[in-house]
Amino acid sequence: MFYGLVKATLGTTLRVFYQPWIRGAEHVPDHGAAILASNHLAVIDSFFLPLMLRRSVVFLGKQDYFTGSGVKGKLVAGFMRGVGTIPVDRSGGKASEAALNTGLRRLQDGELFGIYPEGTRSPDGRLYRGKTGVARLALQSGAPVIPVAMIGTNIAQPIGTRIPRLRPIGVVIGEPLDFSRYAGLEDDRFVLRSVTDEIMYEIMRLSGQEYVDQYAATVKAKAKAAAGRPSGGPAAPGGRRVPATGVPEPTEQELVHGKELLEAAAQEADEGEDHGPTGDQPPSSAG
Repeated sequence: MFYGLVKATLGTTLRVFYQPWIRGAEHVPDHGAAILASNHLAVIDSFFLPLMLRRSVVFLGKQDYFTGSGVKGKLVAGFMRGVGTIPVDRSGGKASEAALNTGLRRLQDGELFGIYPEGTRSPDGRLYRGKTGVARLALQSGAPVIPVAMIGTNIAQPIGTRIPRLRPIGVVIGEPLDFSRYAGLEDDRFVLRSVTDEIMYEIMRLSGQEYVDQYAATVKAKAKAAAGRPSGGPAAPGGRRVPATGVPEPTEQELVHGKELLEAAAQEADEGEDHGPTGDQPPSSAG
């Protein structure tokens, strides 16, 4: 119930200031486990994707989101807890493994689980190399991986800014990826890298982002010592050919559909309805 209330309350606010839209919602199954693997451009990525889906989806979120100070920090922490975000210690080792095991249990229960394969927000709007935790989850659970591209959140909330900029926010969802052919190979690091690169390529294709074959965390660390972008020409995950795609733009129908989704969530909360993790999927949008 609280999940639906948080979605409805925040959805009403965001509908006033933004024009959220969604494309490919029909790719999220009505029932059963699935991993939503998304690019990560801004903190508000974790707001908009749950808002635009009728089924509940729980994401991993860095521990810092739960310990912020001030009004903004408390609001972010409250939302993260309200929608069930799982805090993760990004120092690695047993702490990160524990968070992934929590996600695995959710998948085994037939629910949706969201993950940002890049491991941290993009420092410059580009797509960075994915970490292999998403591949391990997919092979251990047998759940399909659904690639997701968040559009425009980095422009609405640039890193280091306090006041968001008003612009349409998009969610583009791709077709599920089936990795059952690799069942039992979750400890093969070459398989894990191949699966991760395939996932990142689909995210790249959906988002229209430029790809950088480095970990975002590494680039952020280097940026503290020297300014500038990583060198090198255009690239794609796993050495693939760079897709000829651009950043998606919403259609008028998708903007209207996004508004309707948030209005429906607000009405359902008022009526005390709770769709929960097996609620119906919204009608498919154009695109």
